Amino acid sequence: MRIASLVLIVPLILAAVPAAADHHEGAAMADPLAYPETRRENVVEEQFGTPVADPYRWLENDVREDQEVRDWVTAENAVTDAYLATLPGRAAIEARLTELWNYERLGIPDRAGNRYFYTQNDGLQNQSVLMVRDGLDGAPRQLLDPNSWSDDDATALAEWEPSPDGSRVAYGVQDGGTDWRILRVLDVESGETLDDEVRWAKFTNIAWAHNGAGFFYARFPEPEGAEFTGLNADHSIYFHTVGTPQSADRLVYATPDRPQLNHGAEVTDDGKYLVIYSSEGTDDRYEVTLIDLTSPQMARRTIIRGMEQNWDLVGSNGDILYFVTNMDAPRERIVRMDVSTASRAIAEVVAEDEATLETAHVIGGRIVATYLADAKNEVRVFDMEGARLATVDLLGIGSVGGFDGEADNPETFFAFTSYDTPTAIYRYDTADGTVTPFFEPQVAFDPADYTVEQRFYTSLDGTRIPMFIVHRADLAADATHPALLYGYGGFNISLTPSFSPAVLQWLEMGGVYAVANLRGGGEYGAEWHDAGRLLNKQNVFDDFISAAQFLIDEGITSPDQLAIRGGSNGGLLVGAVTNQRPDLFAVALPAVGVMDMLRFNRFTAGRYWVDDYGYPDREEDFRTLYAYSPYHNIHDGLDYPAILVTTADTDDRVVPGHSFKYIAAIQHADIGDQPHLIRIETRAGHGSGRPTSQLIAEYADLWAFAAHFTGLEVPEGE
Repeated sequence: MRIASLVLIVPLILAAVPAAADHHEGAAMADPLAYPETRRENVVEEQFGTPVADPYRWLENDVREDQEVRDWVTAENAVTDAYLATLPGRAAIEARLTELWNYERLGIPDRAGNRYFYTQNDGLQNQSVLMVRDGLDGAPRQLLDPNSWSDDDATALAEWEPSPDGSRVAYGVQDGGTDWRILRVLDVESGETLDDEVRWAKFTNIAWAHNGAGFFYARFPEPEGAEFTGLNADHSIYFHTVGTPQSADRLVYATPDRPQLNHGAEVTDDGKYLVIYSSEGTDDRYEVTLIDLTSPQMARRTIIRGMEQNWDLVGSNGDILYFVTNMDAPRERIVRMDVSTASRAIAEVVAEDEATLETAHVIGGRIVATYLADAKNEVRVFDMEGARLATVDLLGIGSVGGFDGEADNPETFFAFTSYDTPTAIYRYDTADGTVTPFFEPQVAFDPADYTVEQRFYTSLDGTRIPMFIVHRADLAADATHPALLYGYGGFNISLTPSFSPAVLQWLEMGGVYAVANLRGGGEYGAEWHDAGRLLNKQNVFDDFISAAQFLIDEGITSPDQLAIRGGSNGGLLVGAVTNQRPDLFAVALPAVGVMDMLRFNRFTAGRYWVDDYGYPDREEDFRTLYAYSPYHNIHDGLDYPAILVTTADTDDRVVPGHSFKYIAAIQHADIGDQPHLIRIETRAGHGSGRPTSQLIAEYADLWAFAAHFTGLEVPEGE
């Protein structure tokens, strides 16, 4: 189990554009833009003999607390809004995005007792609602509608989990995109929300006790000011008994001697053990502790020490626990451990494969395992001794998710999606291997009109890198086209095919969409991840630059038609490669990026990212970080592409000060006359929980902006 979302990740949704020009000649700019005056301070600190300037440090202050920062945000948004309003086709782009987004979507069902719980969106609802059915074929009934929780629809349903008998649902409320959660409890029969309220939960899942009396969750101490920028420390596991105040919650597990640790918890299939995973950062290296829930004293023992490997519970049979682990297996394997003995003997069940093992679950006496083979999913079924029984039939190149279930029930559900296939939900029976549709969306386009292919290219050091390339099937092969290249390259996160209405619009208008599976991700296991982190981080940038060069060399696009985009760690990627090869791109769209690599660990969850980035206060890491930090490596005298940075005022994952400082430095630099703007959303965070209307408006702005510099034809209209 990956401890609930400490990593930097942003939804993979991109889209469209209009009439082209040479970005070396200031395409859409009659006159340079007049940017707001941004105060510069004489802040220079010497680090390991190197003077490091930080003239915009005051922009790190919380926009909700600092009037000067708030005024700066208002001024920047005014310039950006005025410029975007001049772009042709923006209204038509938004109208078509609205049409493409308007289709019914369901989440993967979660069975509890005889009830089936899932989320549903009718198409343009700003927030998905929680539904329930009594029995698989029962009539759907609405349980929770977050669209009624706030006037601006920026309050979302976050984590939710039904009790084992399906009588209650514990759920998280996410307000304005923040990572903080308020946990509440719903009575399913009556539809009433109970009085329970748990605050200051963060990076948490919800794990019910088997008797349904309450649930385990993770939280931080109540912050003393700076709740959106202050460092997070002293993460702890608590148990909340339904019907009691939070003050009565029982502290179950804490590490006050190691305040830097984060913890996640889950209950074994039979309810006997609470399995606690502890980690120092975002890397999948855990210490594992068992708490005996049959013991009044909740007796505990640590079964895995040292935080050297990944351990992810697959299932249990009494004292026999099954794990996915990379111990002696960089691409992961399945083992079982007998925790009743002092030796806790480990035996291999499913050996490491050439494909990367992502997840596994025990369902109906079978092990259902999801693998990644060249960044495409396949699903294999094994018996409990590891003999391979079957492969689940999928619809082609794509991604799957789900396969949760019960050890004694063969029923499970999974989702399938691809670039040309909206997410559909299927029921799978592990006993007979049948796959039956649970929900297949009806959409206003024909997937046969689009082509999805996988190509491989060579990076700077000779490494072979996979890349997905998607385009309209009738696109002329003998001409270059506007292209949108997306990348991430970090935190062991794999980029696999998924559907986005925004990407579909890009394709619909004749653009090429490419996703590069860079090192630093998890596509080929631990070695692939290690090759793109810490002192190897430059490999990620080289892989992305090589992807762009491949698209150009193959005649797919040209430097004057190429846009790049990435979010979070991918925003760092876009900022870094724009500094290193500004000649290669027409447009750069960094979203919620980590832009100051010397101070990222001073805010909220940033301290966890040292697993991938290193420690700024260690000289070797400092030298590496300083060499690529986007904020510190802007090159005067070079002609930069058009840039539109996006961030949000309530982003407490990558605090907006990163983007604020970066764009201030970009606007101050002598890097040409193309527009260099920032779009700052209000009442939004790092990406999750955003209203549909907010997403549509943002992508309409992004694609209208990119259109001027890539040459993609916009829809007719204003």
